[in-house]
Amino acid sequence: MPRIVANSVLPARREPLTLRTADGLRLVGELASPLDGPARATLVCLHPLPTAEGMMDSHVLRKAAWRLPALAGVAVLRFNTRGTSSAAGTSEGAFDEGRGEGMDLRAAVDEVVRRGLPDPWLLGWSFGTDVALRHGDVDPVRGAILLSPPLRFATDADLDRWAGSGRPLVALVPELDDYLRPDAARVRFARAPHAEIIAVPGARHLWVGEKYVRVVLDEVVRRVVPQAHPLPEEYAGPMTRWSDLPHRKVHGTDRANS
Repeated sequence: MPRIVANSVLPARREPLTLRTADGLRLVGELASPLDGPARATLVCLHPLPTAEGMMDSHVLRKAAWRLPALAGVAVLRFNTRGTSSAAGTSEGAFDEGRGEGMDLRAAVDEVVRRGLPDPWLLGWSFGTDVALRHGDVDPVRGAILLSPPLRFATDADLDRWAGSGRPLVALVPELDDYLRPDAARVRFARAPHAEIIAVPGARHLWVGEKYVRVVLDEVVRRVVPQAHPLPEEYAGPMTRWSDLPHRKVHGTDRANS
């Protein structure tokens, strides 16, 4: 069977969407859902810092949308928070240091509810983890998976609230992170005793390299759809490749996007 590589795009139903926030903004997004039946679970993705080029297409989130609908039956909702741009377009509003972004998250969760999508989990990365911690402890969210949490905008009070909720909280912390490394993360997250800290040897804040993307997606699926774990490294069905240069899918290239 063909091996899944960094720019492999597996089959899914991919639908552009617009989220509307409580303060009247329109946000650009996409929902990728399984083709072969209803979703088993749902990921709501929260991207890295938009002032440092974070967006809904940041590579780990994009690869989740490329792979998990086909490999694990997971629906993946990605969107640009206020003032953020990607190839899909620019969301209205302006970056608000994790405050107004709470309404953005709420709009995404409301969309999940409106569509009847099952078992929503938050998948935050860097700045997205702060948004999840500050605003994501709400029904019907099942839990949160945090990639490279810097704890820059989230506070001890936010961690205390998650501790009281009992919702699962899983932090994947790179050994060589630029902001918060595993030992320091264990100290900071001690306020939420049920939080699980997973140190990832050799990884860095940006999770560059297919090896580390696989670690992330495997750990996500282990929590969200455990029956689909571990993810296969090969796929027998139709599969295309993505090239960022012409902003379109192409066949027959081994270019790896990280």
